[in-house]
Amino acid sequence: MQYRNDRYGNPISALGFGCMRFTRKGGSFDVAKAEKEVLRAVELGVNYFDTAYLYVGNEACLGEILSRNHLREKVHIATKLPQYKIASAEAIEACFQEELRRLQTDYIDYYLMHMLTDIASWERLEKLGIRDWIARKKQEGAIRQIGFSFHGNTEMFLKILNAYDWDFCQIQYNYMDENAQAGRKGLRAAAEKGIPVIIMEPLRGGRLVELLPEKARALMERHTPRRSPAEWALRWLWNQPEVTCVLSGMNSLEMVEENCRVASESKAGEFGPEEEAFFEELRRIINEKMKVGCTGCGYCLPCPRGVDIPGIFRCYNELYTESRFAGWKEYVQVIGFRREPGFASQCVGCGKCRQHCPQGIDIPVLLKKAERAAFPPLHRAIVYPVRRFMFRKTKKV
Repeated sequence: MQYRNDRYGNPISALGFGCMRFTRKGGSFDVAKAEKEVLRAVELGVNYFDTAYLYVGNEACLGEILSRNHLREKVHIATKLPQYKIASAEAIEACFQEELRRLQTDYIDYYLMHMLTDIASWERLEKLGIRDWIARKKQEGAIRQIGFSFHGNTEMFLKILNAYDWDFCQIQYNYMDENAQAGRKGLRAAAEKGIPVIIMEPLRGGRLVELLPEKARALMERHTPRRSPAEWALRWLWNQPEVTCVLSGMNSLEMVEENCRVASESKAGEFGPEEEAFFEELRRIINEKMKVGCTGCGYCLPCPRGVDIPGIFRCYNELYTESRFAGWKEYVQVIGFRREPGFASQCVGCGKCRQHCPQGIDIPVLLKKAERAAFPPLHRAIVYPVRRFMFRKTKKV
């Protein structure tokens, strides 16, 4: 296993274990199966294990495995505060204490604000006293390092990145999301500040393996050396020195063995012009079914009405390049559950975005099509009530 250091020089395994996808048996996690996979991963050098409060039963499963096998001091635990559920300062502490109990520990190595989507989400936590709370927990040794996980656009990522002295961050990033969400720009901005970056969704939830077009698979078959779709995706990430750790939702011993092998072999800067050309062709093939030729450059922003134009078009394209579910899920997560919404329905057709688009896209017209496809009435009927609950006004504390 290779290691890349955190902000304070502690080694983090290049491959992290995303525990959310432990195998389920009935209505709960299959602890016995997960235990074998965790033990093998530790044996092969994995020392970073990622879970969250809202992964129902997951913290308790990981805590039981680590405690029973006396592994707590040998690994780093990363878990998350469900900030969108928090309504008071007392709720922050209660949630954290529950996580400690579930994980059978008295400290968390890497604690994240879960799924910040815009700066308003962080500012709300600040009003609840999160800065003082973090300072106390760090002083007590209950939290070793503080960070955030992110789903939103690059502009918002940079604002959150600069709003606090973070120890690390976690972003969705892969060779198809190079200019989406935080993107390469966000990755490099974090690295310039000396902030380690943990990568989630390196395979887009498995879609870069299971839903690849046949032409993309054929391209990989012809390439020398021949590698699996998963290996290509992981190597693309580890080729970048700014990437600290890549999370993989491993749920078989074969997957653990294979991913650890790739993590042990991959090095930053190993790709040359040939590999870069290979990935360009791979992206071109995958994007052949795109509905909008948006590159995610962001020249259309800021929209005076707050519409997240690149984000909406990315979700719209995913409906056709990956699956309907993938596109709908992305829209709800990235557009629908932001405190400051970026819905296409906010567009008033002013045309300012069209004037700045290098691709000449008729943005207002296509936004309407994207809204109908990516955010159908049934989804609106679900998302709007959830938004009212998530972002309800809370009493001052």
